[in-house]
Amino acid sequence: MSKRIDDARSLPALAQAALRRQAVHAVRTGKTQGEVATLFGVTRRAVSKWVRAVNEGGWPALKAKRRGRPVGGGRLKAAQAAAIVRLIRDRRPDQLKLPFYLWTRAAVAQLIESRFGIALSVWTVGRYLAAWGFTPQKPVRRAFERNPEAVKRWLKEEYPAIRACAKREKAEIYWGDEMGLRSDHAAGRSFSPRGETPVIPGTGQRFACNMVSAITNKGKLYFMVFKKGFTTAVFLEFLRRLERQVGRPLYLIVDGHPVHRARRVKAWLKEDGRKIRLFFLPGYSPELNPDELLNQDVKSNALGRRRARDQAELIHNVRGYLRGRQRQPQVVRNYFKEEHVRYAAE
Repeated sequence: MSKRIDDARSLPALAQAALRRQAVHAVRTGKTQGEVATLFGVTRRAVSKWVRAVNEGGWPALKAKRRGRPVGGGRLKAAQAAAIVRLIRDRRPDQLKLPFYLWTRAAVAQLIESRFGIALSVWTVGRYLAAWGFTPQKPVRRAFERNPEAVKRWLKEEYPAIRACAKREKAEIYWGDEMGLRSDHAAGRSFSPRGETPVIPGTGQRFACNMVSAITNKGKLYFMVFKKGFTTAVFLEFLRRLERQVGRPLYLIVDGHPVHRARRVKAWLKEDGRKIRLFFLPGYSPELNPDELLNQDVKSNALGRRRARDQAELIHNVRGYLRGRQRQPQVVRNYFKEEHVRYAAE
């Protein structure tokens, strides 16, 4: 039997392959894996791995493997790195005919290999990405139907005109939106021992409620929480409340939801709601609405991290949270600091 070797990793590749074969042969002739590990100066885990490899793939599974950098490996030159950075910033993987939807380390590695013939591990690519200032982030969904020209027109022409008109008429500008809230929504993470997924107790029954709200860049917030669906009658009730509570002319900017454009709403605005003027955001552009930030706040903090036992408790939690936000105008003002809605901060 071969004598004990101080460190098998120092052996040449062919000698390591011979050692692996001898170790497996020793196990098959009756020695325990622990005895073989001690005899050959390797870990018991290594012996177990070699035995499993032979059982699954035969003796060829223990053949010596090529060491060093992979074929085609190397370092990116400055010009090559700059080209990769431009592509990641400006294009999606599918636009470059790569079989990926997101820019992952594997996607970037494949891009580098396809462009420059340099094979890099995902760990090396990760170090490159960190050096280039890239971090893993949750993408923002944007509808294919979104019209970039309409968005540009809104930012450069339409909203500035609305703001100027509101200033002349001494009207306040409000941003409105509505959303549904479900009892099974979850947000955030919870610490737990590695490999043990945390379990949060909660009822197996599902229930929901809805809310409609309006905010200003000065920190004002008005809302209504309701059980039924968002209908024309509900929206009209909210408009009446808003008109009464604000007590002065107001401009309300909303999306193109069919309820917002309903004939009954138009008729009411013409006949009774003379203190309110309604304006509409470009289609499929929720990121332009600051009230979406309030929605995210409510979902993450009032709903996702508290477990309501029934619909009444859910509504109570949401109302309580929104009333708290009404007493924190500085938080509402901070919504308008987000990049996509900063244009509405003035």
